[in-house]
Amino acid sequence: MEYSLTRMNSGGPLEGVVNLNKPAGMSSARAVGAVKRLLPRGTKIGHAGTLDPFASGVLLLLVGKATRLCEKLMDEPKQYEATVKLGATTATDDPESPERPTPGARPVGREELEQALKTFVGHVLQRPPAFSALKVGGKRAYDLARRGAQVELTPRPVQVYAIELLDYQWPRARLRIDCGRGTYVRAIARDLGAALGAGGYLTELCRTRIGRFSLEASSGLQELVGAGLESHLVPSAQAFCPA
Repeated sequence: MEYSLTRMNSGGPLEGVVNLNKPAGMSSARAVGAVKRLLPRGTKIGHAGTLDPFASGVLLLLVGKATRLCEKLMDEPKQYEATVKLGATTATDDPESPERPTPGARPVGREELEQALKTFVGHVLQRPPAFSALKVGGKRAYDLARRGAQVELTPRPVQVYAIELLDYQWPRARLRIDCGRGTYVRAIARDLGAALGAGGYLTELCRTRIGRFSLEASSGLQELVGAGLESHLVPSAQAFCPA
């Protein structure tokens, strides 16, 4: 979908956080670019925490002096709703590459799945996906992986606060995941499938919360156009207050 945005006029410098509901199929960079066209020329804008193009949900856009909050907001707890397909894998651990059915994969019972999920909660070591933006020898891992290079990233500690099984009908499991900074939900899907001996990958992902900013309180791009960006700005001083 294309969005026609008109630059807004403002009597003074704009600053604050926009809680954007990023649609699936749009990169985070493109979402930032679309909103930038609404701003007075020269206004700084960035975002706190990339969402993959296939994912949707909360993307925090930082305007003006609020760009200084980037690191603090990225440290805030996050919540996701994710759909994992068992019985198959992909090279990217998500729907961005062809599915590879797992030979001999058998249906997994709900109790077995729930027991496996418990092992991914707490302070855990997680190996980031090969197709990630992390750097290896000064180059992005996904660039190396796309060239056919073997990319083995070092496992690193992450915090997963809770995983709730919302729905399960083999081969798809829908999860709610509360986690800290640096957690890859794609890696949870991959490792869950491996633990069950069935393989698994992420088919859908929606970020439903970052800190105080929830999906319910987010705004779509067309809402920003219709009501004006200024009415959707949360001042920097309120970014860490209860919603």
